[in-house]
Amino acid sequence: MTFISMVSLPRGDDTTMKKNEVKLTAEQRKELENFSKTGVHSARLIKRAKIILLLDTPESGKAVTFEKISKRLDVSVTTITKVKKDFLAAENVKTFLQRKKRDTPPVEPKVTGEVEARIIALACSEVPAGYARWTVRLIAEKSIELQIVDSLSYVSVQRLLKKHNLSLT
Repeated sequence: MTFISMVSLPRGDDTTMKKNEVKLTAEQRKELENFSKTGVHSARLIKRAKIILLLDTPESGKAVTFEKISKRLDVSVTTITKVKKDFLAAENVKTFLQRKKRDTPPVEPKVTGEVEARIIALACSEVPAGYARWTVRLIAEKSIELQIVDSLSYVSVQRLLKKHNLSLT
């Protein structure tokens, strides 16, 4: 069972806006409708636009309930609450409909341009004594041994060689 805390405000004239009520201007409504119907956008952002369109309080003053929106768009009530909060906090519709860009990648890549060059040079060099040819596992082990990188998967070596269209045979 889902509970939603509702704030009850004293009833005044219809011109006073209720707390956290979504009232779209004609321009905002048109922008959200165009976003959800045209162009290529992520499903998540389209769903956010549709939620706000359904949350818009019409002139009659009675908005669609969270439960009806939840069933219609197949989202949770919590999602609707978060989307509404995000919309009310956003500067405008355009910023609301954009994904936040990451400042940095989650993990810095181990294989940089310099490391790539050294691994390729290693793969093109003479095979160590006792081996008939280079293998991706041998290149990965030798890269660690020569301290080119701290750790390296043979799959990373395989990707690197494929990226540069190199073959070990």
